[in-house]
Amino acid sequence: MAQEERPAAPDWRATGERIDTLIAASGAGGAVARERSEELVRLVVDFYGAGLERLLDLVHEQGRLDDDVLAALAGDELVASVLLVHGLHPYGVETRVEQALESVRPYLGSHGGDVELLDVTGEGTVRLRLLGSCDGCPSSSVTLKLAVQGAVEAAAPEITSIEVETAEDEDAGAAGPLVPVDSLFARLHTDAAPVTDGASWEAVPELSGLESGSVARVEVGRMPVVACRVGADLFAFEDRCARCERPFEGATLARRLGGGSGDAVLRCAGCRAHYNVRGAGVCLDEDGGHLAPLPLLVDGGSVSVSVPAAVAR
Repeated sequence: MAQEERPAAPDWRATGERIDTLIAASGAGGAVARERSEELVRLVVDFYGAGLERLLDLVHEQGRLDDDVLAALAGDELVASVLLVHGLHPYGVETRVEQALESVRPYLGSHGGDVELLDVTGEGTVRLRLLGSCDGCPSSSVTLKLAVQGAVEAAAPEITSIEVETAEDEDAGAAGPLVPVDSLFARLHTDAAPVTDGASWEAVPELSGLESGSVARVEVGRMPVVACRVGADLFAFEDRCARCERPFEGATLARRLGGGSGDAVLRCAGCRAHYNVRGAGVCLDEDGGHLAPLPLLVDGGSVSVSVPAAVAR
């Protein structure tokens, strides 16, 4: 007897976007209709929030809410998001921000950079210091800040702003720029437009199972992307060879000649150009060139890639 196929899991991100769309559409019926829609959402959220809080209390009273269970709850993207909305997440803001920064360190490291958490203020401002440099990489510090901002914003949506310092800011004695955060909670009460910095984070589930040493070509929104995994680290680039300007169809990943086990080279099947994956896609051949790296986030079992907003949909 053939095994029954399980129904596909609901796309909870799409559900959240649909809720926002319906609330906005209710405004067509006037201010009163929109206020009633928002009140309905708040009442339903508060109702289920109270139930979740009581559920956690009962599990705790039974002695079952141990560290392993808390880690499992925090590691599930959907559950963690719901707990965040109700202020029930088991980890504090600083812990979640630290975990978010850890998730983007492989990407920052590919640019010769790193990030340090300086402080989380009582007003909800996260202060960070961007370290290192993008030696030989055309991507500016703005790209790195985008990766950091996306990770922190997803892990701690209740923060109000992110203050990023760079080595140049410190040398000049100037404070880093403030990056406003589109808070999950604020969206239920304001008409503020989301802050995208001209880019959009898109989930790419097919990359979560990519094996080490493998190359995958995927469509993210409407942008062709080539991704590869080196050990536990994932890297993503625009799917276009800098030399022949063709897609990386048939491209392979190999160890760099004379390099260590973690040194990886992406080889174009068309023109045979070689690119340093961990070196942010710099070409290793005499004629130079450089791939266009894309910010990539790994959160538990999910993978997201940042692409320009114009091609996200």
